Amino acid sequence: MHNAFRPAWWLNSPHLQTIYPAFLRRISPPAGIRRERLDTPDGDFLDIDWVDNGGRPLVILLHGLAGSSRSGYIKGLQHSLLAAGFASVALNFRGCSGEMNRMARCYHSGETEDIDFLYKTLRQRFPDRAMAAIGFSLGGNVLLKWLGEQGDKIGLSAAVAVSVPLLLNECADKLDRGFSKLYRDYLLRELKQYMRVKLKHLQGIGQHEQAERIAELGDLSGIKSFWQYDDKVVAGLHGFKDAHDYYRRSSSRQFLKHIRVPTLILQANDDPFMTERVLPTATELSDQVQLEVCAGGGHVGFVSGGLFRPAYWLEARIGRFLRQHLPSLTAR
Repeated sequence: MHNAFRPAWWLNSPHLQTIYPAFLRRISPPAGIRRERLDTPDGDFLDIDWVDNGGRPLVILLHGLAGSSRSGYIKGLQHSLLAAGFASVALNFRGCSGEMNRMARCYHSGETEDIDFLYKTLRQRFPDRAMAAIGFSLGGNVLLKWLGEQGDKIGLSAAVAVSVPLLLNECADKLDRGFSKLYRDYLLRELKQYMRVKLKHLQGIGQHEQAERIAELGDLSGIKSFWQYDDKVVAGLHGFKDAHDYYRRSSSRQFLKHIRVPTLILQANDDPFMTERVLPTATELSDQVQLEVCAGGGHVGFVSGGLFRPAYWLEARIGRFLRQHLPSLTAR
């Protein structure tokens, strides 16, 4: 489906749509936000940030690469969900909460064990509570892959995935071309810094075996592309043969036909992180998946409105979809 979203006239390019909300939007965390630490089965931890409102439907939020629960799109959505009567809990992927995790293991586009652990933890606590999940970019890929893996084994009422790198190899190629190389270079700097901090942290807390796994990756300073980074770091730490194997096994497009939860996928044709080749055909979608493609919007942008009153269209569109599938569910 082609959506009627129209970019703000003053942000009428994919790069302005991408950069403005990521770097220039100023938004505080919602009032009453609280952090909880969950101990994982492998001896590590996950930090999650709650905005609860007394038992209403609960929405799980997943951020993108080099993001966190502090990212503007997460905070903005938590505000709008709260106003619409939903509670939310934002997952920080390992090492993204402001404190490094205890293992060499990181997060990546195909890592679904942590979202599965979080969902099962929440479902055990709240067996009758209506739940939904929303993922952005890398978090959207993780969400769609997990939904496809689980099929009808989970009790989610709805899911939304935004600006998803549905074919990871195509996205890695796109980021090696033109203006998109600026995003690539920025993200690679963030990831290299993440690995340097992780190594120092593991050494400092006496996790020498885990630190050695990272040290064995060698010097990362010469890495200039995601193909190189994913080949050395992601494959090296997470059991993939190489970047090709990682992209093949982790790209979420192949899982779409197995999704059994009502799911909305929002993409922009001008997303500078990918090309139209990542988009699936109708035959690749299960009857529970709705794909909406906007002519503009950039990457996790979708800003409309006037110069002094920007409107964050994603928050409104997500809210409408959630109300459609959770229209009368209240606290139990």
